[in-house]
Amino acid sequence: MKAFDTFEGITVPFDRANIDTDAIIPKQFLKSIQRTGFGPNLFDEWRYLDHGEPGQDSTGRPENPDFILNQGRYRSAEILLARENFGCGSSREHAVWALRDYGIRALISLSFADIFFNNCFKNGLLPVVLPAPDVDQLFRETASEDGYSLTVNLDEQTIFTPTGQSFRFEVGEHLKHRLINGLDDIDLTLQHREKIQQHEEKTRSSFPWLYEDLA
Repeated sequence: MKAFDTFEGITVPFDRANIDTDAIIPKQFLKSIQRTGFGPNLFDEWRYLDHGEPGQDSTGRPENPDFILNQGRYRSAEILLARENFGCGSSREHAVWALRDYGIRALISLSFADIFFNNCFKNGLLPVVLPAPDVDQLFRETASEDGYSLTVNLDEQTIFTPTGQSFRFEVGEHLKHRLINGLDDIDLTLQHREKIQQHEEKTRSSFPWLYEDLA
């Protein structure tokens, strides 16, 4: 998993609450578990005027001109700003895969659904919770200025605006450690490789009949 460091990114304002995972990546795309290739289908039903299917080339599909990610100023956005309860609905991890594959690296919201929130940290995506006055200010500034970008410093747990104003956010030390060091669940497990190997050797020695079919 790619390590998360300080970065600056264009911010797209999604002025909606309760954006659920089916809107982020519709159910027909859940057939694949490859973790990649979902970016073209992010917000598929809002983003396109036709119905999308897995494996379909989205290059020539008719876009919804009213959808915010189809506006030129936001096509290269790396930070998504939303209202409360982002990522609600089903627990599909595909929603995080789609955001990450599109190029979104951080999310800012008033609140996140619990499972979605934890899935973000497992996949290198930073979800930031800020109070309502801060979110309101960011919505106003993002909408009023082309190319509006924010700088996210995870180590300092701070977001900086173009004028230098800062907003501090909270994040658990374990979750912060995962992102800064680029550790997914497998990486975390492999940190205990020696203990796992010792346990396997001890088990094989104590219960050899369990391994007869594996020889």
